[in-house]
Amino acid sequence: MNYEFLPSVAAPLSRLIQEFNRLPGIGPKSAQRLAYYLIRMPEEEAKSLAESILAIKDRVIFCDVCQNITENSPCYLCSHDSRDKSRICVVEEPLDVLSLERTQVYKGTYHVIHGVISPASGIGPEDLKIRELLNRLKDGLVEEIILATNPSLEGESTAMYIHKLLSPIVNKVTRLARGLPVGGDLEYADELTLSRALDDRKEI
Repeated sequence: MNYEFLPSVAAPLSRLIQEFNRLPGIGPKSAQRLAYYLIRMPEEEAKSLAESILAIKDRVIFCDVCQNITENSPCYLCSHDSRDKSRICVVEEPLDVLSLERTQVYKGTYHVIHGVISPASGIGPEDLKIRELLNRLKDGLVEEIILATNPSLEGESTAMYIHKLLSPIVNKVTRLARGLPVGGDLEYADELTLSRALDDRKEI
């Protein structure tokens, strides 16, 4: 809905509603509720929110190694000496790294591909951070790739594409065990389920 032509809606509010509506998962009604909530929010809180949004764009970058979000590159996980550099766990989104780290089971490194292959949405392999993953394998030090994409149709297709691409290069390519519910996201899985999925991962 275009709010610019509603005389009862002020122009700044109309723009804010439209901007909220652009966010994933935010429909017109939710966008309106958020906008009207901000109107009632104390000025200091509103300024703090605005500053936080600007800080993300000014200070947050992608790690040159794993493509996770960070303020410094390489990120903490990539630069930490205690991490097992011979294993790379491939995940869809930065939030998946946080979910797996909460298990305190996995001690290797990560690679965030930032999405999945989805022809219906116009997303192909070239739109993901797969080329950067291939670059990490050139030194021959990586012994295992763990595919931890979500157990959805797109996640499975992406895992199979990466497996086909990497199997001639890496000795071992594994997939998280099927303890994860089909159609579920790593982000919402509990620590015990993720721990078992990691421990029981299968070679593919």
